[in-house]
Amino acid sequence: MPQTIIAPVHHELVIKKSRFIACVQPMPDRASAQAVVAELWAQHPGAAHVCWALLAGGQSAAVDDGEPSGTAGRPMLDVLRHQDLEGVLATVVRYFGGVKLGAGGLVRAYTDSVAQALLGAQKVAIIRMQTLRCTAPYAMEGLVRREVELAQAKLHNVAHRDDVLFELSLPADAAPALMSRLTEAGHGRIVWLGDDD
Repeated sequence: MPQTIIAPVHHELVIKKSRFIACVQPMPDRASAQAVVAELWAQHPGAAHVCWALLAGGQSAAVDDGEPSGTAGRPMLDVLRHQDLEGVLATVVRYFGGVKLGAGGLVRAYTDSVAQALLGAQKVAIIRMQTLRCTAPYAMEGLVRREVELAQAKLHNVAHRDDVLFELSLPADAAPALMSRLTEAGHGRIVWLGDDD
């Protein structure tokens, strides 16, 4: 199950006089991530690199920022994927210490920076929600309300028109079971509405 983190976490590594300052933080999208990276450059004008990796709403990125290809952004992204994270940005600001680390050393440094930061992260499961809309005859209003409560769905709106219109939300994986129970209990008199209805 995908998870995200509640608050930013940080870690700093020093390897052969190079400083690696890592931060992993919640992030909604690529534009926000790019703004954070620009701010890091403003805060660290003497840094050699600001490498980053993003997983957010289907948008991903792995940016080496001048490090040899595949030695920074991709290893950072792999750590995020390995921990099944979503909606997060990992950044590592590197100050070069004068000693080259080689490709393997860079991969380890960027991987360890992000992994160590995540050791202090408080993670929460991401529960995908689904919104449902249906109509039911007045005589079935109580039935629908009971089933909604049993499913621990959230009832957002009830409108009394020709029939009773219900708008509710619940975890997406629980929606098919609720729809099936209500359809069966309502003997076809509960009508499920699409977004256009």
